[in-house]
Amino acid sequence: MTTILVADDELPIVELVRLTLEDGCVRVLEAFDGVAALEAAQRARPELALLDVQMPKLNGLEVCRRLRATAALAGTRIVMLTAAAREEDRARGLAAGADEYLTKPFSPLELLSLVRTLVPEAPLWAPR
Repeated sequence: MTTILVADDELPIVELVRLTLEDGCVRVLEAFDGVAALEAAQRARPELALLDVQMPKLNGLEVCRRLRATAALAGTRIVMLTAAAREEDRARGLAAGADEYLTKPFSPLELLSLVRTLVPEAPLWAPR
């Protein structure tokens, strides 16, 4: 089973990600602040983490840096999922270690396509 962590303090975003990605072969874990995101990642070792930049307790950029600095999590693919859309925001996210940067608002199809690219082994919407 593929595990995806979504860390965002906006419940509607977390629910949209869950509805878009979760099925019988993909598990979506939720975190609503940066500390909870790190704890969930350390426990579950997700294949992908979707991180909002602006979160309580610890921002997404710092979560990204810490994931990259942890040997067991260094291979986790990371997408910064945020409303911060300026080019310098994107550059900061990539410099922190993110693989991709997706700005809000986003379409579920855009998210699904990005996840399929980053985690090709994830059986998203696989034919049954």
